[in-house]
Amino acid sequence: MSATTTTARPTGQPGQMSHRQTLEALSGLLLVLFVALVSSTVVSTALPRIIGELNGSQTQYTWVVTATLLTATATTPIWGKLADLFNKKQLIQISIVIFVLGSAIAGLSQNAGQLIAARAFQGIGVGGLQALVQVAIAAMIPPRERGRYNGYLGGVMALATVGGPLLGGLIVDTSWLGWRWCFFVGVPIAIIALVLLQATLRLPTIRRDNVKIDYLGATLIAAGVSVLLIWISFVDGTFPWVSWQTFAMVGAAVVLLLLAVLVEKRAAEPVVPLGIVTQRTTALSILGSLAVGMAMFGGAVFLGQYFQIGRGYSPTEAGLLTIPMMAGVLLSSIIAGRLISRSGKIKPYIVVGAVVLVAGFGMLGTIDHTTSLVFVGAGMLLVGIGVGMTMQNLVLAVQNTVALKDIGAASSSVAFFRSLGGAMGVSILGAVLAHRVTTQITHDLAAAGVPADAGSGGTSALNLDALPDAFQHIVRAAYGDATGHIFLISAAIAVVGVIAALLLRPVTLRTSLDLADTEQAITTAAAAIDGVAEPEPPAAAQNGARRL
Repeated sequence: MSATTTTARPTGQPGQMSHRQTLEALSGLLLVLFVALVSSTVVSTALPRIIGELNGSQTQYTWVVTATLLTATATTPIWGKLADLFNKKQLIQISIVIFVLGSAIAGLSQNAGQLIAARAFQGIGVGGLQALVQVAIAAMIPPRERGRYNGYLGGVMALATVGGPLLGGLIVDTSWLGWRWCFFVGVPIAIIALVLLQATLRLPTIRRDNVKIDYLGATLIAAGVSVLLIWISFVDGTFPWVSWQTFAMVGAAVVLLLLAVLVEKRAAEPVVPLGIVTQRTTALSILGSLAVGMAMFGGAVFLGQYFQIGRGYSPTEAGLLTIPMMAGVLLSSIIAGRLISRSGKIKPYIVVGAVVLVAGFGMLGTIDHTTSLVFVGAGMLLVGIGVGMTMQNLVLAVQNTVALKDIGAASSSVAFFRSLGGAMGVSILGAVLAHRVTTQITHDLAAAGVPADAGSGGTSALNLDALPDAFQHIVRAAYGDATGHIFLISAAIAVVGVIAALLLRPVTLRTSLDLADTEQAITTAAAAIDGVAEPEPPAAAQNGARRL
């Protein structure tokens, strides 16, 4: 245990925050979470129109999403480690400022390259938000009670994921607004969240002497992940799988990540503590989060493209058509959260959610450009239920196993691998989609007696309005049919999450904020049973008693 001084009251013990106080403190955090989620979902239905107007390609379409995931992934463990060393509230506010600046720059972009760069900068702030919100909640509420509040998290998640696509569709369909407001719209929401946090959030300030930040380890991790994702994005398109570029980039990524492991083993304050991430529960939760993130982000990000390009719906209509998925997220997260708080059991819900996620992606893996929308909606509903029951609860399972002083590093490690899985999923599935679309368009053009180069614009650009009607039909059919294939790959990836969930140890969530409080309670109970004198409580418990 490090010499850490906090001002925290032992939640779950005498003097804990009331339900009302907790909700007040959560208000700003939930709005921050809403901002982070909307930054991705508001673009999902608008992106085909945005890339079309900027004359971007399928590769650039993928990179507008991947760039944010990449920088968010690379910075998440850094933000989490900083949360164990410095004031959590101030770190959240800093990440909001970075997010606001990135949003403004993205809205002012003049071409696809500038938009990708702006989204990468925005992702630094998103990485902070997605890690720090979980850390802040863990610092306020013990694991057993946290399930009760997961319903609110699920509600915000569903609202952002339903409202985001709808809002994005309405913005791009409104002539006097335009797609740039998909990025500008998050600025006032983030500023409101900043004000709310200043007024309502009260978190313990950790003061530690001789703080050492592992900059070398952080740099190596970020560099290794970045090189790997860049290779995934360009392989089989710009260069073949077996090529000197592949050997160079994969080799560099492996070397960088191995060096990162060596550095983390020796670092006084590692960014990713190996002692935590190698524990059974943490390791399995990370594996499950990697699979869930890869399947969810990688599959769901292309739904807007499927409805608009593959089926011919407007951005607003595409947003409405995604409601079944978000309804599944909302209902399952609220119901599962309540049941988990009541019973303290978490493994059964993670297992069921992982199985349902595979089933949902399995259904979506059979769709093409003529599939009934009812069938597509049923598949999306199952995917939403699976995500709602697994994503937050995998983080909760890890938080239940670590001490409060390590909650930032542990939570951010899970978020890191979930984001890594998402970035890999978007990159891999985007590359598969682009390859299949190009192949099918070329085949269909040849079958129609049209030279392949006559419709080549449709194979690389997403501005369908610039194509003749005959070419538009071929491109729409190609996108609609190829999307089912990437959902089938998502189902296969999600099976890994089922295996990880089955291997989790069945545990009962603790009712104390810190492991030390749980250990003290166990020792006290054992002493009472044995009839021996009750041991002297630790200083933290004495301080908590004095607050009564």
